[in-house]
Order: sequence, then structure tokens, then C-alpha cells
Amino acid sequence: MPPMKVCIVGSGNWGSAIAKIVGQNTHKSNRFDPTVKIWVFEELINGRKLTEIINQDHENVKYLPGHKLPPNVFIPKACEQLTGHIKKGAIGISLIKGIDEGPEGLRLISDIIREKLNIEVSVLMGANIANEVADEMFCETTIGCKNASDGKIFKELLQTPNFRITVVDDCDTVELCGALKNIVAVGAGFCDGLGFGDNTKAAVIRLGLMEMIAFAKLFCKGNVSISIFLESCGVADLITTCYGGRNRKVAEAFAHGGKSIEQLEKEMLNGQKLQGPQTSAEVYKILKQKKMVDKFPLFVNIYLICYEGKSVKDFITCLQNHPEHL
Repeated sequence: MPPMKVCIVGSGNWGSAIAKIVGQNTHKSNRFDPTVKIWVFEELINGRKLTEIINQDHENVKYLPGHKLPPNVFIPKACEQLTGHIKKGAIGISLIKGIDEGPEGLRLISDIIREKLNIEVSVLMGANIANEVADEMFCETTIGCKNASDGKIFKELLQTPNFRITVVDDCDTVELCGALKNIVAVGAGFCDGLGFGDNTKAAVIRLGLMEMIAFAKLFCKGNVSISIFLESCGVADLITTCYGGRNRKVAEAFAHGGKSIEQLEKEMLNGQKLQGPQTSAEVYKILKQKKMVDKFPLFVNIYLICYEGKSVKDFITCLQNHPEHL
């Protein structure tokens, strides 16, 4: 079999951190072609193209400064859409923590990729803050993969002694965890901005986890293994995101008052996007469509505060009135 070629689509801080791992692993393995290509949205940094900086200096100076990428990682100059340029038999893995709203309700990002590119797509989600992964601090992550042989390939491609991978076959739940925990992190940021203590934040995390499980059961029609929520993609990623990460950080600033979520995103994220508020909006539409708004008070109140003018000071009431069971 010829060696498998690897391409990374996206070069933000997370994409660049993964490129560092992939570049090192492909260089050591006979299974993969040693040249890794990255597709990037072109930007000018101090008059130089970002693609040229990465190709020549092997550093993503905007999204992951201070980390050298392996010299076998390159960016093709072609800017055509991926559709029609994918070889038959290619497989993909999504690292995107978000969901979309389709005409019939919630759509997973992996489903969109699968449909548009006509390839099989797995997912990777976990407690993986990009800078810490790039610094090679120990962490765990979860790959959701329906095909066992594909799971072995992705594990070989991505695992290192400090980036430990567990492969499970419940892709949908793994991906939902990666998206929904960002909503809970916004609630954790509200707690910090309002001056609440660790006990309150712990309640937000627990109640948020309850709603994550309930929503996954709703979306997957009950076929959900609770054990998935004990993997890195579940409780570990939830805790990490509620104590660090952009969603918590921006939500804390929002709770201080004076600026909208959109303003803070532009000011604080250096071109990166905020996932939590947008995901709450998509979830709210689906819950409203299914007449289940009252069943998810945490998710719903985070949406109402971010987009519908509800006072952030009223956030505590959704915790006080939260049902014991969902």
C-alpha cells in the first residue's frame, strides 16, 4: 500500500497545535507520506502572507506564536474549494467543536463534511487547550470513530506519550459533548464575572452536564452511553473549558457589563471565533421547535442573556429553580 497523505484543513491555534503532532508522527511512521499539507485562510501579517511565514519560518505567528512547526508541514497555495479535489477512499477526522441548524433540526459538523466531501468522517474531542497541547503538557482526548480500522489509523497519526487517545464508536455523543460544553462554559464565565464562588461554578458544571446528557439522549433518540461522558470529551473537557478557554473568558467580561458578545469577540480573540453563544442559539431553536424549552433552563437562559436582552444578573435564578432530574 502507498503511504497515506495527510492534509490539515484550518490553521488556527488548534489546527497548528495538531499540525505539530501530526508532522512529528508522520515523519516517524512508514504508514504516512512525510509531507503534511495545511489549507489556510490567507492573511497578511506585517506585510507578509501567513502561508509564506509558515512555509519559510515554520511558525504560525498569529494563532500559535512561539511554537515551531515541523519542517515537513507545508501549505499549498491553491485556494480552490475542497469539493472535487478529494481522492476516492479518503477518510477525515473533525476537530471542530460546534453544531449547525439544518431544516430538520440540529446538524453535526461531521455530517456536513461527510455530505459535502462524500468521505467517512470521525471526530476528535477532549480537554485539549491548544497552547498546552503545543507545549507538550500531558492530556487525554477522545476519538469517536465508527470504523475500527480507521480508529487505529487516527490513533497512530495523532497519539504521543503526552497526547493520549481513547477511541470509542459513539461518534455523535463525542461530537455533541464538544459543542455543548461551550454553552456551559459561558455560564461559568457569568459566575466569574458576577463574583460568585467555586461552589456556584461547580453547580453550573453539574447542572450543565445533566443538560448535556439529556440533550444527547434527545438528539440520539436515547441511544447514548453514559460512559462517554466520563471520557475526556465529556467531563474533562467540560471542567477545562469552565476554568479556562475563550468562552469562559469572554462571558466573564460580558457579565461585567457595557459591551455585547460580538464586540468582546472582536476585541479579545485575535480573529478567533466564540462557539458557546452561537451554539446556545442553535440549541434554543431546536428546543423551541420541539417544545422543550422548559426542560433545559441553563442552556435556554444562557441564550436569552447573550441574545435576547435578559439581564445577566438574573442568571442565578435558573440555577435556583433548576429541576433535580431531567
